[in-house]
Amino acid sequence: MSGHSKWSTIKRKKGAADAKRSKEFSRIVKEVSIAVKEGGTDPENNPRLRVAIANAKGVNMPKDNIERAISKADKDGADIQEITFEGYLPNGIAVYIECLSDNNNRTVSNIRAIFTKRGGNLGTNGSLSFLFDRKGVITVPKGDIDPDDLQMEIIDAGVEDFQIEDETFIITTALEDFGNVQKKLEELKIEPENAELQRISNDTKDLSPDDAIKILKIVEEFEDDEDVQNVFHNIEITDEVIAAME
Repeated sequence: MSGHSKWSTIKRKKGAADAKRSKEFSRIVKEVSIAVKEGGTDPENNPRLRVAIANAKGVNMPKDNIERAISKADKDGADIQEITFEGYLPNGIAVYIECLSDNNNRTVSNIRAIFTKRGGNLGTNGSLSFLFDRKGVITVPKGDIDPDDLQMEIIDAGVEDFQIEDETFIITTALEDFGNVQKKLEELKIEPENAELQRISNDTKDLSPDDAIKILKIVEEFEDDEDVQNVFHNIEITDEVIAAME
């Protein structure tokens, strides 16, 4: 599994324990707003909204909250824009940051301040795109699903990688096959815990556990900003790093 996917799985488990649900809810409400603005309120005809709703269910967002977010976005949705940042942190670690913001000046100021304070360098857009491949990543609770049977069912839909992490299946797809795999899971009546497009590093860096944890703490600092949706990096998340975090 890629470093980012493994780190995402760890964060989801840690986030549940740390009760960071309000941040997740805020992130999803913004994603719903963007999805409705782009493709309307019908999830059947709006793939991005369908993904946002699935992710909302994955973090146990109440149905009323989801419906309220869709209704509000349809009636008077805020002018939310997508903004990305690229740069380097200490030890030459590349980061790609995705934001949804209703105040660009605030977002730019906050992100720049973290780069400056933590010894990083904010680059120009497009400068690091060659380091990250756009992939679909879907997590499915294992439950009583047989992994071999599931792989056989979904392989032809465009699955590139299938990993088992504890009680979770991590399914990776090419960008163009992301929707096909989601539809196949729907046909099988399998509800993902999370489904999103991620930027997967194609050139990870192996740091010592101490150095990796220092960088991951900076990554968390970015993620704590209200406008940040995702932070992708190229740290290799080794077993030693995981053990040092526990």
